[in-house]
Amino acid sequence: MKGLVWVSALLLTAVFTYYQIVTDSAQPIKTELNTGVQRFPIVFARTHSSSADCPVVLQISDITVKGALLYKKYPTKDTLIKVDFKREGDKLVAFLPSQPRAGKLEYKIDLKKEGSPVKVGINTPVVIQFKGDVPNFISVLHFLLVFAGMLLCIVTGIYALFGFRSFKFFTVLTFIVLVVGGLIFGPIVQKYAFNEWWAGMPFGWDQTDNKTLIAILFWLMAIEMLRKKSSAFWVIVASIVTIVIFAIPNSLFGNQLDQATSKIIQGTILPLLQLF
Repeated sequence: MKGLVWVSALLLTAVFTYYQIVTDSAQPIKTELNTGVQRFPIVFARTHSSSADCPVVLQISDITVKGALLYKKYPTKDTLIKVDFKREGDKLVAFLPSQPRAGKLEYKIDLKKEGSPVKVGINTPVVIQFKGDVPNFISVLHFLLVFAGMLLCIVTGIYALFGFRSFKFFTVLTFIVLVVGGLIFGPIVQKYAFNEWWAGMPFGWDQTDNKTLIAILFWLMAIEMLRKKSSAFWVIVASIVTIVIFAIPNSLFGNQLDQATSKIIQGTILPLLQLF
């Protein structure tokens, strides 16, 4: 029975992890260019290292296709800056200038074939965010800890539901892994990427930080209730809450550089209040 629990939990964790990856706002947008004669795949990057300019590379072998890259700082009402694409073999290449950590640019492409406009798969501008470089070993450890935390969350919830005696031990273990992954390695990653240790409550509104905090608080409450009543109910609740939290896509309210003050304002709640 326990073997089946672990296999099921592993599969569910893999599904949630894949979902988080494909729904993350940092994932590139894939579309295509239609010249009327040929179709070419186009990829728009949505994140890049702040240590270098971001290349915009269009794999278009048709040498009659020419055009420009248009961009401006986001969110601003600045005039779009135009940079002509240069042909390098079967590619058109232009560059977006590097921005400070958490800085964003809004960009689009304007292409023509023999003077006539060429249709691109998306019409709206793409927003790209620049981040600091996070050491690979820290990124890997953070990912593994988050994966392990989710796996233990599911296993512990099932153990508590079916009354397995070891669910108390796994409750404490789940809490420890979530704390190490979310409150130790999470801020380290955040510091490297955006030069901020914590952008969640009570200091801000960063969604990833807040999700981590809520999950950990529920597991802390579950441990406290176990100490008082030895009840599995709050362990099951903590497990369900964590699963629901993990189902929310990341980066809906991420860090963002205020272009006027050069200070990071996201995740503060200020940009949300400005919507009303």
